[in-house]
Amino acid sequence: MRKNIKFGRRNFLLGAASSIAIGSALSTPAISKNIRRLNMVTTWPKNLPGLGTSPERIAVRVKEATEGKLEIKVFAAGELVPAFEAFDAASSGLADMYNGAEYYWQGKNIGFNFFTAVPFGMTANELNAWIDHGGGQELWNELTQDFNVISFQSANTGVQMGGWFNKEIITLEDLNGLKIRMPGLGGEVLRKVGAAAVAIPGGEIFSSLKSGAIDATEWVGPWNDLSLAFYQAAKFYYWPGFHEPGAGLATGINLDTWNSFSNSEQSIIRQILAFENHYTLAEFNHHNAIALDTLINKHNVQMKTFSSEIMKSLKKLSDEVLEDVSTRSAISKKIFLSFKDSIGRLKKWSNKSEQAYMKARG
Repeated sequence: MRKNIKFGRRNFLLGAASSIAIGSALSTPAISKNIRRLNMVTTWPKNLPGLGTSPERIAVRVKEATEGKLEIKVFAAGELVPAFEAFDAASSGLADMYNGAEYYWQGKNIGFNFFTAVPFGMTANELNAWIDHGGGQELWNELTQDFNVISFQSANTGVQMGGWFNKEIITLEDLNGLKIRMPGLGGEVLRKVGAAAVAIPGGEIFSSLKSGAIDATEWVGPWNDLSLAFYQAAKFYYWPGFHEPGAGLATGINLDTWNSFSNSEQSIIRQILAFENHYTLAEFNHHNAIALDTLINKHNVQMKTFSSEIMKSLKKLSDEVLEDVSTRSAISKKIFLSFKDSIGRLKKWSNKSEQAYMKARG
């Protein structure tokens, strides 16, 4: 993206009462004694391992790297704005930054999904390749500039699990009528088989599952799922997830705020977010392996796999959903075609590299 690009701030109609309350807390960044104080709102529960702690780590590293000149105060979901209003807060200038999953904003443009994950899409390594080297970041910039935001990769959960269910899923028909928490295009696929897919913030999932408000849920993987105690509310744990093979998470920055940073400050932030993207993927892989063992051997969780017939059907439906995305807008079509072109090449390499090696390793 060209440096110092200026875009007019979009006007968002926020309720008068909330504008006053939030505006007083999220005022223009204070600058005193060469210290600039910024606010980041997130979509995550406070202190949730990985997802909730990553934004806090970003804040610490930015402060250290700028020798205290940039201070970021992190607010968990609901502390200043609800989880799904984090993007609007950064876009309008009520907050300087957000940290979350881009597919939460699919109502603004369906193309946002590709920068988190799409069904049967890219692994974490492939997503990094597309965004960093295959033109993905440039398309992301083009998408977000209309919302007065610039966004960067800042975390990845790796391959996610299929979800928690209170009944066995033996055939595709078993998904029909099921009320399941699954956002993004994965939810669109499930709706095609008759499921009622809903988007619920992470902090509300356990109570919804426990009360029966939803019948099943996906979230992330063993580390986060153990911390939220889903094993207490559902009987079967399915793998693998078809919907998020390498979920990329983002830190978005209000474009006016971004343009006000010096070149060195922009460089520092870019490098810290890139490092955090690498760091969290390793963190999730490490802790998922430990947590999976705990779920199985301590909590007696029953592990189940979706049948090959179910996965084949979901793949066919996923292809249809992704093709439909390309018809929604000009930018979503550009994103889809770039993604499709990159994954076509990357799959051939992955099949002959990591996949072939893991099969040989056993």
